[in-house]
Amino acid sequence: MAKSGFRLALLATVLAVVVVLLGAYTRLTHAGLGCPDWPGCYGFIGVPKTEVQLAHAEQHYPEAPVEAQKGWNEMVHRYFAGSLGLLILSLAILALRRRGQPDQPLKLPLLLLGVVIAQAAFGMWTVTLKLWPQVVTAHLLGGFTTLALLFLLTLRLSGTLAPLPAVPTRLRRLAALGLLLVIGQIALGGWVSSNYAAVACIDLPTCHGRWWPEMDFANGFHLTQHIGPNYLGGQLDSDARTAIHLTHRLGALAVTLVLLTLAWQLRRAGFPRLAGLLVLALAVQVSLGVSNVLLHLPLVVAVAHNGGGAALLLVLVLVNYRLRTAVGRVKHGSVGWVSRTAA
Repeated sequence: MAKSGFRLALLATVLAVVVVLLGAYTRLTHAGLGCPDWPGCYGFIGVPKTEVQLAHAEQHYPEAPVEAQKGWNEMVHRYFAGSLGLLILSLAILALRRRGQPDQPLKLPLLLLGVVIAQAAFGMWTVTLKLWPQVVTAHLLGGFTTLALLFLLTLRLSGTLAPLPAVPTRLRRLAALGLLLVIGQIALGGWVSSNYAAVACIDLPTCHGRWWPEMDFANGFHLTQHIGPNYLGGQLDSDARTAIHLTHRLGALAVTLVLLTLAWQLRRAGFPRLAGLLVLALAVQVSLGVSNVLLHLPLVVAVAHNGGGAALLLVLVLVNYRLRTAVGRVKHGSVGWVSRTAA
């Protein structure tokens, strides 16, 4: 039976998915500076449209002419993100009020509230620091973190998942490794996006027709880029962007190998549904990544690739949650006796 707050947590999780996709759409349409201020837009709650509003925008932000479409892309993302913040605040208040009830999560809703406050700060700095790659990447990671924690809270409040039988410790460790690698790959994807390196290589499996092209890792992963320049469109040269892009590809290869191994081990342990779900999410994400390169980053595919990353992250959260709530542990030996209907 679902616990109090389950539906609210589920709604917040769905809304977080929408916010992640809107964030990707905003970045990919180069609308990150569609509004040069925060949290409003040229000092208004919406994008200026009347003559008086446009005159005000021109007077106070002469370096940033109003581009209505980009402005609305940014503001719609902010509206949805603000609504998500209010839902998370409601979850935290609900948890505080019911903290004396059995099995009522308290630390997780409060952690979520802290994360979403930090996200608001990163959203502001994204604008005020003119898309500084470090902040943009941190903002993206914060969005994925919010989504993952909301999904975990939803799982904890669902009350419908039967406990799994004992699982080997090594399987839990492999699942944890898979989750960490996916988080690292999402961070790399954010670095690719914030430095506009997605089309640094336009061929597969080689890059610029070579297996190991000219690359500048020192500048590509220089994490102390100067604050001040406008980073819209990126500031790095071709070799630095190539280094970022190829590192993301190598990361994708490592993630694929580990997750396929995890899926195989899950199936051996008697959890074919979890294994199948993991393989499906991985296959979709790899296909979208390949399509991004071969089709030269079409908007729909690029946004879907962000959604695929979110889906893969949620599957790994589910796998780790299920394995860690299993009844007991198997440290050694075969696990072939485990019920194959448990997952």
